[in-house]
Amino acid sequence: KTGTVVTVYVWNDTVANLSLMALGSSAPEIFLSLIDLLRTGFRASDLGSATIVGSAAFNLLCIVAVCIISISSDDQRAIEQYSVFIVTGIFSLVAYLWLAFILVVWTPNIVDIWEALVTLFMFP
Repeated sequence: KTGTVVTVYVWNDTVANLSLMALGSSAPEIFLSLIDLLRTGFRASDLGSATIVGSAAFNLLCIVAVCIISISSDDQRAIEQYSVFIVTGIFSLVAYLWLAFILVVWTPNIVDIWEALVTLFMFP
């Protein structure tokens, strides 16, 4: 009742930026994989998994390399919030292990709806 506006952040700014960057850089591969999944009747194919793995390799190697090269040699950067770095690393590792498990062990070459939903909800 005092007229003061208080902003409460739901997400950490770093997490939001990392999530948007990951989604933006991988959006074409995600849609290509989704179209391939619908085309094959929810069966895994080489195209779907190859696009995801290729996109992840590109993001890991090329985007990180460009970020490192763009910093001048006399400038230094450090990770300020290790918790965000650790959360991102753990979620990435769990996501890749989950995908390998459902595509190779649980239901080989078939993606069930519940598996897709669990994968979607693993997004931090």
